[in-house]
Amino acid sequence: MLYFLGLFAGFILANQSPINARLGDTVKSPFISSLISFTIGTIFLAVVYFVSGQHAANLIYTATANPWWIWFGGVIGVVYLTSNILMFPKIGAIQTIILPIVGQVLMGVIIDSFGLFGVRQVPISLIKISGVFILFIGIYIAVVLANKKVANKVSTTGAEQTTAILNMWRIWGVFVGSLSAIQQAINGHLGYLLDSAVASAVISFIIGTVIILIFILVREPHLLAKAMAMPLKNKPLWLLTGGILGSLFVFSTTFLVPKVGAGMTVTLGLTGSILGSMVVSQFGLWQSPKQQVTRMQVGGILFMIMGVVLIKFG
Repeated sequence: MLYFLGLFAGFILANQSPINARLGDTVKSPFISSLISFTIGTIFLAVVYFVSGQHAANLIYTATANPWWIWFGGVIGVVYLTSNILMFPKIGAIQTIILPIVGQVLMGVIIDSFGLFGVRQVPISLIKISGVFILFIGIYIAVVLANKKVANKVSTTGAEQTTAILNMWRIWGVFVGSLSAIQQAINGHLGYLLDSAVASAVISFIIGTVIILIFILVREPHLLAKAMAMPLKNKPLWLLTGGILGSLFVFSTTFLVPKVGAGMTVTLGLTGSILGSMVVSQFGLWQSPKQQVTRMQVGGILFMIMGVVLIKFG
């Protein structure tokens, strides 16, 4: 049951990106979309927290007795969520999920090897190095080779410009993936300190909501007023479910880390995300562009899964 929860968490994360991207199109701003998503997620987790009857440890003592970075998970969540909204229409569902996996896995290896953010130190091994190599082979097959035919149909000048822009988004995807690994480690450690996975997730979402609200008030106050006046009653209800999906993912990973270990949690989440991205792309779920999954992409993804397994269990 716990393993299924990990797979399910990754699967719903893959569905969150197209939902929030569509919400961003509706409110005309990825940042407003992030704010709505974080707000709904915060409310949902707060209700779960009070209904569950859990009681977190003293927040003041936790804040004064521990390093400042234990509260940084919410900030990272804002960057990660907003980046996914921006990347989804640029590079598609599969790459939006796959590329952050590279950064997530590599940063996960670094965190484990040095015991960062309160994680138990696990020395690097030859098997892990082999896993990283196989992972990159899978990425090359699924992202580069699978998209080569499409790039060849574009004119030379256009292809150069398009490739340069796409590569920038791909690099950013890897970077935000590394931030996601840090966020999971931080939230897991905070949940341990508070003795409550739900409380850790609630705090992460509250901090994220405040950060994105301040950013919008400084940069796009006119859009905030416009979005608040924009009626959503005639829009599909699923536009507002992205925050719930994101909150379920954060809670699930925070809950699973002390139960099955950080390595297994990440592996299950990544596997679920890959499968979810393929389903979203194949069927064009949530009004996203339909992109048929090719055999080459499937082959590359299988290599990636093999690499992830070797890294996490090596």
